Amino acid sequence: MANLANTQDLVTIEDIHESTVILKGGAMRQVLMVSGLNFALKSENEQNVITSSYQNFLNSLDFPLQIIIHSRKINIEKYLADLEERVQKEESALLQSQIGEYKEFVTGFVKENDIMAKTFFIVVPWAPVSLPSKETVSKFLPFVKKKGGAAEEKAERERQQSFEQNSGQLKQRVAQVIEGLRTIDLEAEVLNDEQLIELYYNFYNPETIEKKGIPIQTVGSSKIQ
Repeated sequence: MANLANTQDLVTIEDIHESTVILKGGAMRQVLMVSGLNFALKSENEQNVITSSYQNFLNSLDFPLQIIIHSRKINIEKYLADLEERVQKEESALLQSQIGEYKEFVTGFVKENDIMAKTFFIVVPWAPVSLPSKETVSKFLPFVKKKGGAAEEKAERERQQSFEQNSGQLKQRVAQVIEGLRTIDLEAEVLNDEQLIELYYNFYNPETIEKKGIPIQTVGSSKIQ
């Protein structure tokens, strides 16, 4: 009987540092959250302009992108709790009644219909020219701290310099992508460490957690690599 793989072996992420996802092997990723665009409501001419701009944007890139539509069932328990709190604090009997009726309507609607939200992500990759082996990957990870003398301090500086050099290349790509998206009237924001941790946790645990606290209102439907 074959041994079951360790959970950590199935996760390709080594660490998350300075808004950068560092994969096992030293490759890096930054994740952009991108605003949506209601294409169907645009006129035919506007649609043609958007399509042409999008094609030009993709053709301007000399590196691959991963584009993800992230769908999630929204947890509205806190919203319902806030409504109940407003009912208790409201002095007007009429407003109390209206808020209470609205709360009952929302509660009943959610029981019959899943409330979904979609968020759009673009994953921008960067890999060092020569990827390190598993044994030497720590050279690229500045968060690996070791105790020691001058030799260890020198190694730590080299690791930090290596990370900064490679992350600088990645940031150039990210800036190019953000600028290209602006030509299509799309805004993009680089996810920070906290947002990345929650996003990836949701991807690997889609059945056990609902989004809280950050502007990512979705459940993992695709694996980010």
